[in-house]
Amino acid sequence: MAQIPYATIAVSGTDALSFLQGQLTADLSGLEGDKRLRAAWCNPKGRVICILTVAVAGDGYTLTLPAELADAVLQRLTLFRFRAKVEFELRPATADELAITVPVADWLSDRLRAGIVEIWSGQSEQFTPHMLNLDLLGAISFDKGCYTGQEVVARTHYRGATKRRTLRFEAGGPVQPGAKVYAGDRPVGEVVNAIGTDLLAVVPIDKADAGLTVNGVSLRNAPLPYSLERSAERD
Repeated sequence: MAQIPYATIAVSGTDALSFLQGQLTADLSGLEGDKRLRAAWCNPKGRVICILTVAVAGDGYTLTLPAELADAVLQRLTLFRFRAKVEFELRPATADELAITVPVADWLSDRLRAGIVEIWSGQSEQFTPHMLNLDLLGAISFDKGCYTGQEVVARTHYRGATKRRTLRFEAGGPVQPGAKVYAGDRPVGEVVNAIGTDLLAVVPIDKADAGLTVNGVSLRNAPLPYSLERSAERD
């Protein structure tokens, strides 16, 4: 199997749970056994620094994320530690931690087609969790209490202010992450992930079928395996 472009931060110590509960968007209190959950870590403005796969490991937790973000995330987590009794250890991720049973390239393609966005260094701190559909994917708890960025995330949720979402498209040719999405001559969104001609982009929901392009390449809206109906009702 090809090298996995992910790393794992092991979090241990008597305050591991309370520390992570105060940082991550998901509720870890019911996490046990070999279950995994998706969570985001946001900055105080509610922008996603990284998306993590969280699992229980002994008396602590593992946080698995893209390797290119791991050093910076570890340094920032350490700054938030204050007097909490918690320790961190950074190491390469394993296939088991991400439930990878196929070639890594296939795994990434499958996730993209499933509408599961990946945040790499180029997208860090650009989008809110709602823009990345994390509320639709069970990665946000709205009743567990405070965490970094929680006020902004909760306000967006309860006011129904999500006008932009991650949508899947098929392009007429290869495109690159970070490229602007245009409706006519006006930029309306951004490509977040792209593999070949498959891509995920954050765009206004009402522009999904508006003849969008990226660098002159046409986009065709492709279905996601989960519904955006709940967001449409609020918006």
